[in-house]
Amino acid sequence: MSRNLIIQKLEGVRSRFEEVGRQLTLPDVMNDMKKYIKLNKEYKELRPVIGAYQAYRNTLSNIESAREILSTEKDEEMIEMAKEELDALLEKIGPMEEKLKILLLPADPQDSKNAILEIRAGTGGDEASIFAGDLFRMYTKFCEQKGWKIDITNYTEGTAGGYKEIIVNVKGEGVYGVLKYESGVHRVQRVPQTETQGRIHTSAASVVVLPEAEEFDVEIRQEDVRIDRFCSSGPGGQSVNTTYSAVRLTHIPTGLVVSCQDQKSQLKNLEKAMSELRTRLYSIEYQKHINQIAGQRKTMVSTGDRSAKIRTYNYPQGRVTDHRINLTLYNLPNVLDGNIDELIHHLQMAENAERLKVSAFA
Repeated sequence: MSRNLIIQKLEGVRSRFEEVGRQLTLPDVMNDMKKYIKLNKEYKELRPVIGAYQAYRNTLSNIESAREILSTEKDEEMIEMAKEELDALLEKIGPMEEKLKILLLPADPQDSKNAILEIRAGTGGDEASIFAGDLFRMYTKFCEQKGWKIDITNYTEGTAGGYKEIIVNVKGEGVYGVLKYESGVHRVQRVPQTETQGRIHTSAASVVVLPEAEEFDVEIRQEDVRIDRFCSSGPGGQSVNTTYSAVRLTHIPTGLVVSCQDQKSQLKNLEKAMSELRTRLYSIEYQKHINQIAGQRKTMVSTGDRSAKIRTYNYPQGRVTDHRINLTLYNLPNVLDGNIDELIHHLQMAENAERLKVSAFA
């Protein structure tokens, strides 16, 4: 893509940025909370592009100034200084343009949303439940590093530890855009705690990450939802098995069922269950969009078959392999301690490269 076309597109972004900023000051927009939130979100998303564009324009201007000095200056010392500056600027301009190309790619509006994270034990019996617990600990540590809040919605403990299933809400800035790469089947190869012969087994757990739907994304009619109340089970104090605080919602048109028993308050459980139901209904439509682009973007398992194997955690060799990009890291303990930034960074880079291939920049 020519430099002029990059600048043309960036000028369009700058005009939109200024227009959104102007609209945010209008009284009718400030009085319409839904519209104000939407515009404010767009303004925040455009700001990094504008910052990078300003730095890019300054660099181009400095390149022109250096070239002008070289064409008009007679002083040898000044010429030498201009040459050095020009070389340094030309070295910077290429990476700046690559960064801008990525920033100009259409953003997935879901990326800025909160997420619902589901982990379920797969093949491997008790060991699979223990591994699901290990994954939950890994994600909990990762979210703590990011400053994100984890809120457990529902869980079923494994008989030998871990979880048969655990569902949590993750809230923070840009949560879904990061965690979406974790959707798929995770395998573990190790000697299980339940194994007396010391043989290496392969077990699995599945991870599903959904973008949390906001209230204005999905409208749920009251008559379409059946509410069942029941006694909660598991840790929770005196209220467990004595009060009908747990809630199960059935969406009659689709048959979707969600439940929540994490809170002692029935009202809070109902609120969390409604949020999860809204997200699941929203995700049905979102998945149709995802399937349309699955052929173009191979990196994210969440754009295609969520049952596909995406990663293997091998204990004997201390390695983690992400099969989507053929990346192997020999730092398993570090990864399981929540340090998955490097894996996600490589996945993001690979996805951006794939998106660039099918964009106007190709």
